[in-house]
Amino acid sequence: MLEDFIYQNKTKIYFGEKSLDYLKDELANYKDNILLVYGHESIKKIGLYDYLIKILNNSKKNVFELSDVRPNPSYEKVLEGIKLVKENNIDLILAVGGGSVIDCAKGISVGAYYDKGDVFKDLYLAKKSLDKNQKIVPVGSILTMVGTGSEMNGGSVITNYDLNIKEGRVFFGCEPRFSILNPKLTYTVSEYQMRSGIFDAFSHMMEQYFSGSDDNVSDDLLEALMKSLIKNSYLSYQNPKNYIARSNLMWIASMALNTILGVGKTQDWNVHNIEHQIGAYTDCAHGMGLAVISPNYYRYIYKDGLEKFKRFAINVFNVNPNGKSDDEVALKGIDCLEEFIKASKLATNLEELGVHDADLVKEIAYSVNLSPTSYKILNHDDVYKILMSCFKSNK
Repeated sequence: MLEDFIYQNKTKIYFGEKSLDYLKDELANYKDNILLVYGHESIKKIGLYDYLIKILNNSKKNVFELSDVRPNPSYEKVLEGIKLVKENNIDLILAVGGGSVIDCAKGISVGAYYDKGDVFKDLYLAKKSLDKNQKIVPVGSILTMVGTGSEMNGGSVITNYDLNIKEGRVFFGCEPRFSILNPKLTYTVSEYQMRSGIFDAFSHMMEQYFSGSDDNVSDDLLEALMKSLIKNSYLSYQNPKNYIARSNLMWIASMALNTILGVGKTQDWNVHNIEHQIGAYTDCAHGMGLAVISPNYYRYIYKDGLEKFKRFAINVFNVNPNGKSDDEVALKGIDCLEEFIKASKLATNLEELGVHDADLVKEIAYSVNLSPTSYKILNHDDVYKILMSCFKSNK
């Protein structure tokens, strides 16, 4: 059954090869001062930066820049952006890049006029509510890498490297006002990042699928999208410029975490919580960390959600249940997940992520913020066992 829910999403999506043509129309809705947020030099190398500057100049905008946002965006960079917003009375934050850049932009957006304490400790760790009258700086996004779904949700994941904590927060109502999704822009990211982002989207769907309130339309949608992601990922690996496959993956990734698939359900998110702490210590690619954790995590909890894991095996990976026990079907589905990870050339052990000794494994395990809504409620000893099973290569 579906539990009661309220759903709203404010993001306007421009999708397709000509989607950038609409940027000038969106800019007309905002005043003069624009903060352009992006990563390193990639948008300059592909000519996107010059193209955007031309549009911004033609729109008579004053452009201020925040560059060098790292793949795991830092709180330090958020504070740098907050300073720019205040000093220049920014009217719109335009994030250009992948989910990390958009997450950083949202952190700046909600933190710029927060004056009651430390933004990270209060808003991300303590999850304090924003005052209804607090000013929020609008965010728009131009997506160049799929995976996080940040282009269509209010989520923001920020790493405080001083504290060794990577923490996410959903700021409801703070979704980007508009997002431009041109699948051809995703051709510009490396194969490594493409594969990492694809699995991030797949993990988002598994986190919502392997959770309570079963037997509802959300699960039906999730199964269909997971199957589609698998099919289109293989097509993209064969030909990274397969427009149909890349456009399907781009929209799947947005659908995977624009919150529509999780309504009426409790959700897990332990895999993400565990990976966040691995990322806080190693700065690894997010999707790669999720790939390392997922198979062993699901083997650890599957008995507590046996029927759903059996359904996953049959409906997503086409496992034939004939002559097999429920446990055998469920475990075969997890084996198929692991085979998909290996075929996708993703990381399969913690050493590949930069974790080289058991002491660090333990430190990471006991720093994880655990989900209260998993099929199996874990403690930190459980997390340590799961991570130790991920420590060495099992290729």
